[in-house]
Parts: sequence; structure tokens; C-alpha cells
Amino acid sequence: MLFNSYIFVFIFLPVCLAGFLLIGRRGQRRTARAWLVLASLAFYGWWNPAYLCLLVFSMLFNYGVGVLVGPKEGSPHFRKLVLAFGVAVDLGLLGYFKYARFLVHTAGWVTGTNLSIGAIILPLGISFFTFQQIAYLVDAYKGMAGEYDFLAYCLFVTFFPHLIAGPLVNPKDMLPQFARLSNYRVRTDNLSVGLTIFTIGLFKKVMVADGLAQYASVIFDGAAAGIRPSFSEAWLGTLCYTFQLYFDFSGYSDMAVGLGRLFGIRLPLNFNSPYKANSIIDFWRRWHMTLSRFLRDYLYIPLGGSRRGLVRSQANLMVTMTLCGLWHGAGWTFVLWGALHGAFILVNRLWRAVTGALGLRAENGRLWTAAAARTVTFLSVSAAWVLFRATSFPAAWKILASMAGAHGFDVAASQLDAAGLSITDAALWVAVLIVVCGWAPNTQQIMARYRPALGYFAKRGLIAFDGSREPRLRWKPSFQAALVIAAVAALSVINMTKISEFIYWQF
Repeated sequence: MLFNSYIFVFIFLPVCLAGFLLIGRRGQRRTARAWLVLASLAFYGWWNPAYLCLLVFSMLFNYGVGVLVGPKEGSPHFRKLVLAFGVAVDLGLLGYFKYARFLVHTAGWVTGTNLSIGAIILPLGISFFTFQQIAYLVDAYKGMAGEYDFLAYCLFVTFFPHLIAGPLVNPKDMLPQFARLSNYRVRTDNLSVGLTIFTIGLFKKVMVADGLAQYASVIFDGAAAGIRPSFSEAWLGTLCYTFQLYFDFSGYSDMAVGLGRLFGIRLPLNFNSPYKANSIIDFWRRWHMTLSRFLRDYLYIPLGGSRRGLVRSQANLMVTMTLCGLWHGAGWTFVLWGALHGAFILVNRLWRAVTGALGLRAENGRLWTAAAARTVTFLSVSAAWVLFRATSFPAAWKILASMAGAHGFDVAASQLDAAGLSITDAALWVAVLIVVCGWAPNTQQIMARYRPALGYFAKRGLIAFDGSREPRLRWKPSFQAALVIAAVAALSVINMTKISEFIYWQF
């Protein structure tokens, strides 16, 4: 079931929320949690009921393993063996459903044989609920996960706002909120803030991301079919996809935060204006923030992090980012995309070391140097998105070569013209969104007074919730704000006729 569908907006969400609040109002908090678990399972099973069994098995299995690996259970050796077994089963399931065909196809290519294992349908959200439960097992082994009953654990895993595409959450952040009595009562502030954030996210997805998709698809589908784009088409197609992905993921993140807030739950911040980043390192602090933290805490640091010397540190970084690429998709283009970002970060580290030794920090210097740093970062990220979107290396190379001017600097738009699309409209989209993404306040800044998400720190250029540095455009409950949000919601709902999946749902 999609957030941007009529059945979700007008049937599932109202029934789920009303049931939760009505049951909770009677003081039956445990029953209200059970209702929310069942509703979340229905949400997941709507897509393919068969894969509901996989999710239920995963919860049962990991809860049992989590009990066995706790510090109060058994010898350290036994607990470590059980932890290894649990993680191996989780990765085995993820590997089969997500990577089996990729590995078999690669083996066939290497050996020159035609190997095949048939079609395997990728269960929705398997990467997210698998990683989330692996983190739970590791935290349980370290004694950091806390002790929760099975129903509470099920709610932690299945809570539908984050189930399919994140953010990745941990039990110590989520479950105390579900235990809070005030969350089971009707609170107008939660309803108004939640609906506002959800509506903003819906607008981003329906009106912006889906509007840009048509331009990007023409160019990338043409490249996949062997058609070489012109210089202008290659750049416009890439930039349209750059912003399509931004608003698709930003829209989902807002909708998830808004949905959580309707139930009185603050989800972790997962998206914080990444195209305002002044460096690749800064970009990864702003893009898919919970995944970045997971990879840092459960992969990069266990590999040794930066504690084993310079060479080992860089190797750990490359391994982490390459696996990050593979996590996003079972294909060599994704692997190269991850490795490329690893190389970007290595260069960024070297640059910081050199400029630091000279007493210079370009991204924090004068206006023009900060603008140059942001521009270089944005262009690097945009070029790398070509690998993320292209279906093959030849298709990606056609676009990248045209962007580099290898085939001249033709401004013709034959592919867009053939599809009935205007190159002027595409250029106007890009120009407007460069300004919006580079300088406009984001949803968290606009809603900052109401603490919409967890993990919003004053450090590293983020905005604090203490009221400082709030943008002029900030939201507060009022009749005028209600009219604006109602108009935005109506416009979005009217344009939901062409329902499309969120890009990150495929991961």
C-alpha cells in the first residue's frame, strides 16, 4: 500500500488512527499497540500477502535470538555463537531474495555459461527490516537494547510509517514513546503538526518528483535503448533525476515523520537538505542519515574505523561505501556508485588535511569559496546519480560522455521533442529547484518549534529546536496556515491519479 494512494489516505490511515486513539482513550494501551501491529501487518500484506509470512518469521526468529544473546543468558561463547547464527540467517534471507539472481548472473558471465535460477520477487522493505533487526541483535548482545515483551518488539519492527523505506530506528528511541500515556489521547498539536508534515511530503512526491520523472525517464530509457543524448539532454535528464530522487526521498521522509507524529511518535531525522552540503562528507551526514549511522556503527567501526592507521582507515571506508552501493541495488552500477562515493570521501579527507595544514577551510571560508565547495559537491553527486539510475554501464557511459562534451555541445532536444516534452520546461524545473534546494528552508526548519523528528542537533550546521536560527518562514497553527495546507493537500490528492512507487521502496 502506497502512502500516495487513495486507499491509504482515505481508508487505511483514518481507520488505523481512529482505532488506535479510541482504544487508547479507554486506557487499553496494550490493546491499542496490538491494533497498531495488526494494522501495520495489513499495510505490509496489502502488496503481497505471501511475503507477510517472511516478515512474521523474521520477527519471531530475531526476537528469540535477541532473548538468547542478552548478557543475562548463557556463557559469552554461547551468546556469541547465537549472535553469529542470527546475523547469518538474516543476511542469508536478504542475500537470497535480493542478491541470488545477481550472483548467479555474475557467475554465469564469468564462466561463460547461461546460469539461471528463475524469477525472485524482492519483498518490500526487506533491507530495512533486516538491517534494523541485525542492529537490535548486536545491541541486545552488548546489553544496550533493553528488555521488551514480544508485542512491543513487533511494534518496533512493523510500525508502518518506517517499515518499507525507513528511517532505520532502534528500540530505545521508539518503545519508550509507545509506552507514554499521552500518546494514546487525542492531541490537536500532534494531529495538526502530523497532517501538515504529511501534506508537505505528499506534495513533494506527487507534484515535484513525479513531475520530473517524465523528463528523466525519456533520457535514461533512451540511453538504455542505445540512443545517445545530446549535451543539453544529458545534463537536463541527469539534473531532473537528481531532483526527482531528492524530492521522492524527501517526500517519503516527510510523510513518514508526519505519520509517526499523528500517533505521537517522533521518528529519527533521515533527510536534511543534502544539496546544501559543502562537501561529500557533509552530504552523507544529510542524506539517508539513519543508514549512514548504521553503516558507521555496525560496519565501519567494527572493521576498525580510523583506529588502525591511515591505510586501513581508507580501506575500511572503501569497503563500507562499496557495500553501501550494493545495499541499494543488486547490480554492478550500484557497486561502482558506492565505490565512487568512497573515492569522493577519500579525496575530501585529503583536501581537508591539506587545507587544514595550510590554515584554510574552503567550505567554511568566504562566500565565493563556500559557493564553489557547494557547487563542486552538487555536480559530483549529480554525476554519480547517473550510475544509480542507469540500467547498465553502456547506458551510463552514453549519458556521462555526452555530459562531458565528448560528442559535442549540441543543444538539440530530439528525444524530449519526440516524447512531447519541452526542453524549456525541463530547464525551468531545474533552475527553480536549484534555488529551492540550495537556499529555501526545509520541512524540519519550518516546523522546528514543534520538534518534528529525533536527532536534530545544533552541531554540524543543523538547526536546534530551542528556537534559535529559525527561518522567517516558520509554521504555527492558524486559520491562514490551515487554508494553505488544505489547498496543497487538495492539489496533491487531485493529481494522485497516476500513482507511482517511491524510488527507495525498491531497496
